[in-house]
Amino acid sequence: MVKLDKIYTRGGDKGETSLGDGTRLSKTSQRIAAIGDVDEANSAIGFARAVIPSDHSLSEILSRVQNDLFDLGADLATPGVDTEEGKLRISKNQVTRLETEIDMLNATLSPLTSFILPGGSEAAARIHLARAVARRAERATIALATAEQINHFALQYLNRLSDLLFVAARTENENGKADILWVPGLTSD
Repeated sequence: MVKLDKIYTRGGDKGETSLGDGTRLSKTSQRIAAIGDVDEANSAIGFARAVIPSDHSLSEILSRVQNDLFDLGADLATPGVDTEEGKLRISKNQVTRLETEIDMLNATLSPLTSFILPGGSEAAARIHLARAVARRAERATIALATAEQINHFALQYLNRLSDLLFVAARTENENGKADILWVPGLTSD
């Protein structure tokens, strides 16, 4: 269990922060950028959940995702790819659970006939925003992975997360019936 007695530490006053293993890094490093983008994705999902009834199955799915994103932040805050005892890592089971949930949600959706513009209901619009932020977190994590070794399930998780959020937004648009479709060249005249 995490216990925080004091919120400010002054440890970051000179532009550095500590990782889980005590390593000090610049707050502008690729690793901290990826962690920050994951945190922002988590916040965007929380923003979406604020308009979804708490007893709705989608709220429960997104609650688990938010918890997973804290796990992912801890994973990224601990350099290396090992699964050494005591190091929290995103697992294959978490990726598989997302795939199962994507398939479950997608089964209720009307088929796509065009690309979809982000929007529709308030919940769908907020989920689409969370999807875009999750994509940014994925790009930042890929950039980190080109420079340092990371847990490959972290990348898989982020890739599946944006897919989950896409189908979740469609479910909140009357299972796709109220999606706003892209009309190519609509305003080109």
